[in-house]
Amino acid sequence: MTIGHSTHQLPEFLKLLRQSGVTAVADVRSIPASRHTPQFNKHSLKNALRDKGVKYVFLGDELGARTKDSSCYVDGRVQYHRLAQTRKFLLGIERLERGVRTERIAIMCSEGDPLSCHRTVLIARVLSSRGAETRHIHTDGRIETHASAMERLMAKFGLAQEELFRTPDERLADALNRQESEIAYINEAPQVDEMVDV
Repeated sequence: MTIGHSTHQLPEFLKLLRQSGVTAVADVRSIPASRHTPQFNKHSLKNALRDKGVKYVFLGDELGARTKDSSCYVDGRVQYHRLAQTRKFLLGIERLERGVRTERIAIMCSEGDPLSCHRTVLIARVLSSRGAETRHIHTDGRIETHASAMERLMAKFGLAQEELFRTPDERLADALNRQESEIAYINEAPQVDEMVDV
């Protein structure tokens, strides 16, 4: 499962988890804190989940969208295909795959719409390519299959209709790339060029 905490109050969020049978939350935010929703700061959330018998693990270092690995950036923007190939990211994916053997995990980030978040465009995409079935919990409690989310994404970019020269997989890859260009993290910190002696 995936879920975004959005602007929920904690009781609403916990209700969504309970309705979906979630027993563990994997927090994939690079920065597990928010000024606007302090109830979802790492320690507050971890304690609230523990009180309801739900486990919590922070995987933002491994699966967060704001990687510290400079090889994953082009012109300051994270490139998901590069991030997905890093050792750290793959170790995070493997931890999730091991965890689902004993827990019903919700991969959690902040955005309400799954398509607006790397948890879907990157993490669920990788999990799907490895044979996992992922479903997305919406803010109203509705559950959307990953396949349905991908159909919605293709429709967003006018790519849902059959084409003569492109397969559905090629159209989906195009839609995912377009969405990534809209949502991928941009590191706006100034880049320091190396000094060159003349």
